Amino acid sequence: MIFKYTKSTYLLLFFYSCFQLVSCGQSIKKGKTIPNPIDTSLTIGADRINLYLPDLKNKTIAIVANQTSITNIKGKSTHLVDFLHQQSDITVKTVFAPEHGFRGKADAGETVVDGIDGKTGIPIVSLYGKNKKPTATQLKNIEVVVFDIQDVGARFYTYISTLHYVMEACAEMKIPVVLLDRPNPNGHYVDGPVLTSKHKSFVGMHPVPVVYGMTIGEYGKMINGEKWLDKKLTCDLKVIPLKNYDRNEPYSLPVKPSPNLPNDKAINLYPSLCFFEGTVISVGRGTDHQFQVIGSPIFKKIDNKTYSFTPIPNEGAKKPKHKGLKCYGNDLRNENTISKLTLSWLIDYYHTYKGLSKEKVFFNSFFTKLAGTEKLQQQITSGITEANIRKSWQPDLNTFKKIRRKYLIY
Repeated sequence: MIFKYTKSTYLLLFFYSCFQLVSCGQSIKKGKTIPNPIDTSLTIGADRINLYLPDLKNKTIAIVANQTSITNIKGKSTHLVDFLHQQSDITVKTVFAPEHGFRGKADAGETVVDGIDGKTGIPIVSLYGKNKKPTATQLKNIEVVVFDIQDVGARFYTYISTLHYVMEACAEMKIPVVLLDRPNPNGHYVDGPVLTSKHKSFVGMHPVPVVYGMTIGEYGKMINGEKWLDKKLTCDLKVIPLKNYDRNEPYSLPVKPSPNLPNDKAINLYPSLCFFEGTVISVGRGTDHQFQVIGSPIFKKIDNKTYSFTPIPNEGAKKPKHKGLKCYGNDLRNENTISKLTLSWLIDYYHTYKGLSKEKVFFNSFFTKLAGTEKLQQQITSGITEANIRKSWQPDLNTFKKIRRKYLIY
């Protein structure tokens, strides 16, 4: 009995010692202690407050923000404007709003008006309409500008154009910009024609491909480094980086970045389907499946275009293309996630449409702005295959990738 009691006691002491080691965040492996696994969860720039609040302390600031500017600090979801407005040692003087407005409800291309934020009473100044660049008056007495907007990684998505003009205005006024970086949901690839200077516009300001594979923080560094600001100015830019970001890992946006990009599928298809905005084909604006369905009333009797939808006015599409008309085409919601710019739908729809209605125009002038070059339309109308069109992009893409590499953070 004594032997059994002693053996049990030793066993209890052994297990208790192991428990103590484990509870202290350590384990035993060949006589060595191993610490707890390192936290590998993704942290966005807006949540890394210890990296940027010191730059804002006792400062009067402006914030470039919209509905995507959400923080999750200490497990609480809060809009960045609300969070910074609550800080007793920071004065938020102005909110600058990009395309779609501060709350993200305006149509694409719709003029965003100035106003007052009902929750905080802070003046909202539109940067979409005639005033795309902050004026000296609007930046008067501003000591720091904070930029926090979710991008989707396509050249014609105008938030990077807003970033350009904000950086340019701040460079002229010698005001530092703090950019809170966010993941790019299309950051896993680089593809498409590179914009030529002749076709520079607000839907394409820089010589980059349609899909550039960079976060908005990396893109801001490239704007500076390549001297794309007016008079080759350089903005005093500080990027608050992401933590544990891998551009090749899928990223699902917690808030839709604009009214017509409602989910991950639409965001993934957007770079390829946005070309249809420069044609007679609907991309589903005026439905609940924007940038996931394509069609036109003219395809009523086409065998491979049997899916139908009827665009009606809704949030973000007050006057949708083919309003009230039944469109026939394709439902792309079950397509596999794509990792390249896909032209097959565009080429197919062009040739099908021309076969039905030779006298009508398929492309409009907006198409070349979206493509950033006249060449893509010429290639499609000439019957060049998708493979050969893609091959023609490669020299410019290779040049861009060398430039891009200099500014990658992750």
